[in-house]
Amino acid sequence: MRLHREGNTIMLTTGLVLLTLNLLAYFFLFSDNSTATLLLAVASLILFVLVVQFFRIPNRLLTTGDTKVIAPADGTIVVIEETEESEFFKARRRQVSIFMSPLNVHVNRNPVSGIVRYFKYYPGKYLVAWHPKSSTENERTTVVIESPSGVQVLMRQIAGAVARRIIWYVKEGQPVEQGDEMGFIKFGSRVDVFLPLDAEILVNIGDRTKGGVTVLADLK
Repeated sequence: MRLHREGNTIMLTTGLVLLTLNLLAYFFLFSDNSTATLLLAVASLILFVLVVQFFRIPNRLLTTGDTKVIAPADGTIVVIEETEESEFFKARRRQVSIFMSPLNVHVNRNPVSGIVRYFKYYPGKYLVAWHPKSSTENERTTVVIESPSGVQVLMRQIAGAVARRIIWYVKEGQPVEQGDEMGFIKFGSRVDVFLPLDAEILVNIGDRTKGGVTVLADLK
């Protein structure tokens, strides 16, 4: 296991802050109260472990395949439907959405290999990530990757009510590899994937996904 690129700095900062808080509390507040000192230490340790867990990137054997669309994130499938994609395709597409809770790994991965044909960042609201309008009104990014066969797959990172920072590492014209890190969303969020209508969907509502491993669909 390793940490997200920002994780080492955040982990160090969190550790120093918690250590300082515990020392100050011990010397100035709880020097005669061993129970309070112990409770604060335990709470600090739990918080530190949660931060490390959130920024972790587990070692995995990634799934690859020219016609496979791989889950870009850990989470739960909350939407599978045919819908109008009005930003880039301006046509009907199959939408598969993954909700990422604060306990999930939050690194995002490229669902297919190819060339980034479109990228745009939108500031916006912070509706809860499962809200139907979060896909069009929340802070978000839209990335379109064209596979070697010419099929275009759209992925949208969406900030939620808690997640208020989206990070991305891609730009238009850049070649990307399936399963490589393309970004990160902090503390609870959602990822939408828009596929051709003839794509064979291989997941169901409620399924748990593993980023870079679970196959969402086959492009045929």
